[in-house]
Amino acid sequence: MSTFADRIISFNQNLEFKGTLPAGIRIMNPFKESPVALQSSSTFYRKYYNDELPRHLILGINPGRFGSGLTGISFTDPKRLVANCDIDFPGPMTHEPSSEYIYEMIKAFGGVAQFYQQFYIHSICPLGFTIMGENGKETNYNYYDNKALLTAVYPFIVKNIQTQIAMGFETDVCFCFGTGKNESFFRKLNEEHRFFKQIIALEHPRYIMQYKSRSRQEYIDKYLKAFAGK
Repeated sequence: MSTFADRIISFNQNLEFKGTLPAGIRIMNPFKESPVALQSSSTFYRKYYNDELPRHLILGINPGRFGSGLTGISFTDPKRLVANCDIDFPGPMTHEPSSEYIYEMIKAFGGVAQFYQQFYIHSICPLGFTIMGENGKETNYNYYDNKALLTAVYPFIVKNIQTQIAMGFETDVCFCFGTGKNESFFRKLNEEHRFFKQIIALEHPRYIMQYKSRSRQEYIDKYLKAFAGK
């Protein structure tokens, strides 16, 4: 019988967007672009998800370049993968503020093993996007930043939420990272498709680290209270 680890790894291996994106927007698929991401994420999931324990989904926006865009693990940058999860990463040791916050929260929750026994973090859109900035460098892009992009990826989003639910995750509650556009879109999507009985939205880690860093302990406490009430 397959475990969560088996199903998650298979999901990652088969992630592929076959639609057409608006001009200037590039899809970011670490599992197709980097053998390191598939290798490190598979090691991670076999370490923490090699079981059938009941878990709740937490969905962010879409992967970013310096976190899951490299490791293949949501909100886990290479630094946290090595230091907190004790998993080697043979690539650049990038830092993502969102990942820093998440692992501070996980420590307060009770540790990596305890947290991942109860939760699985991914994204509403499981693949990321980039555009070329004015400085000629690639920058992260969100699925909702462009109406044409959202239209293009809408079926892909629906299909992959359904696929992840079918892995066996709980559907009474789903947690959403992002209390603005991400929450608004997700609630409308859930009203239409009835994926989950309840959605609980929490401020996005990137917002907290960028605008509320001095108060982040208050947000960690808010996260823990929400998770305890599931």
